[in-house]
Amino acid sequence: MAGVADAAAAPGSGGEGRQDGGRGEPKTLWGSSEPRPPPAAGPGHPSPQQRTETLGFYESDRGRRKKRSLSDLSLLRFISAELTRGYFLEHNEAKYTERRERVYTCMRIPKELEKLMFFGIFLCLDAFLYVFTLLPLRVFLAMFRFITLPCYGLRDRRLLQPAQVCDMLKGVILVICYFMMHYVDYSMMYHLIRGQSVIKLYIIYNMLEVADRLISSFGQDILDALYWTATEPKERKRAHIGVIPHFFMAVLYVFLHAILIMVQATTLNVAFNSHNKSLLTIMMSNNFVEIKGSVFKKFEKNNLFQMSNSDIKERFTNYVLLLIVCLRNMEQFSWNPDHFWVLFPDVCMVVASEIAVDIVKHAFITKFNDITADVYSEYRASLAFDLVSSRQKNAYTDYSDSVSRRMGFIPLPLAVLLIRVVTSSIKVQGVLAYVCVVLFYCGLISLKVLNSIVLLGKSCQYVKEAKMEEKLFNPILTATPGKPAGKQQGTFKSTQGISTDENGSTSVTNQPVHQKENMPSLLVTSNSDQFLTTPDGEEKDISQDSSELKHRSAKKDLLEIDRFTICGNRID
Repeated sequence: MAGVADAAAAPGSGGEGRQDGGRGEPKTLWGSSEPRPPPAAGPGHPSPQQRTETLGFYESDRGRRKKRSLSDLSLLRFISAELTRGYFLEHNEAKYTERRERVYTCMRIPKELEKLMFFGIFLCLDAFLYVFTLLPLRVFLAMFRFITLPCYGLRDRRLLQPAQVCDMLKGVILVICYFMMHYVDYSMMYHLIRGQSVIKLYIIYNMLEVADRLISSFGQDILDALYWTATEPKERKRAHIGVIPHFFMAVLYVFLHAILIMVQATTLNVAFNSHNKSLLTIMMSNNFVEIKGSVFKKFEKNNLFQMSNSDIKERFTNYVLLLIVCLRNMEQFSWNPDHFWVLFPDVCMVVASEIAVDIVKHAFITKFNDITADVYSEYRASLAFDLVSSRQKNAYTDYSDSVSRRMGFIPLPLAVLLIRVVTSSIKVQGVLAYVCVVLFYCGLISLKVLNSIVLLGKSCQYVKEAKMEEKLFNPILTATPGKPAGKQQGTFKSTQGISTDENGSTSVTNQPVHQKENMPSLLVTSNSDQFLTTPDGEEKDISQDSSELKHRSAKKDLLEIDRFTICGNRID
């Protein structure tokens, strides 16, 4: 009996299980009536807390997918979302502001570029008219001084001033080259070029342009070497003999360059007189090829300054070539004014294509290289600075020579060719004809003087606007790239002496006697020249300055950049 009672009272017994089963309570898998824990979230069954939100609805099971309306996946809802979707440009304000400034810069380029071109062309015109107007008068005054020198006595060791010597050399070179050009037959050259095919003429014209740039870069150096050799102080008379080879080299250069320009003018004349104008069209398309070779290359401010100078020189040279072509054609048609209006559309087409190419080229160069349009006002101020500085009392070069170095425009060969064409095209007979020639010469002088006055006034205005007046009063040595300013002042002090007055105070006085010995230090010398001519005591200074020159060469001032200075990855 006791065993049966213990078994009945034991927990979890079968009787209790049946009793529980009689109450109908469900049992768990573990044999208890406790509620079943939720299943763990597996990779295929995400928990409600971990359901991700995608495209505006929650991932759910199959049942909820079936209950969802089909309108949520409709094409109309996608189209309405695309039509009503919005965005805000102000979230990237800097980017769109920069794009707008680029557009404004491209719109300003034609105006700023043409202002620079207009000023530069009149600078070239002033230097070109100088050869015909003031240079003959200056040569006449120099000859008069040389002839009447015994009457006044030798007050100075120099027979002529350096500027007068240079004027005499220019006049003699012009006269000799003019008579040498008479041995070149223009008509034979015209028919020889006309007999060539169109492709040959196109290649010849491109070769002539390249040769013109190369010979111009070397020609100005030849002329500068002649001027300096003829005017540098010499202690012995035998040293003057060195002027003779430089003079013959200068004559040969001017003659060859004049022939080169004559071939260019003849090729252009053949293109104008061709029946189908195919050669003229090809030559004009050559300007657009220039855009391809310039736009997609990296340019800095100094490179763009060189290209601007090149474009100014090229445009002015083309105007002179067009004048020569018109003179030759008018002569062939007995100066019939009706034939001029036949040539006028072609002339306008060549000029318009040149202007359009320059505008497009400069607009895209400034766009791709992030250069503002205000840089052209700096270029114009640099050209104006040359004109103003050449009018000073301590000027070290003539204005026409400074234009030649800056732009690569050398007026002597072009002047020789124009004189040759005009004298062969226009016949002067009778007293009235000579009177007309004198009046025409007086008109050229008036035009030169008026142009010089206007350019000088405008140049002073541009220099003041650019705040470059203080550079006019700096010594020439500050422009020397070989040494820093501190060492230049040290060399300049060597030309001065310190004297003591009666009161014991010191004063600095100039010694013109020693100026001759220190004159070569005023010249611009290269780094190689310094290495070859510097004593051993200054080798340390050069090694210390080499690191400074590397950084300084990358940031040259515009006043130190001329037409053929290598200041970047290309020369244009």
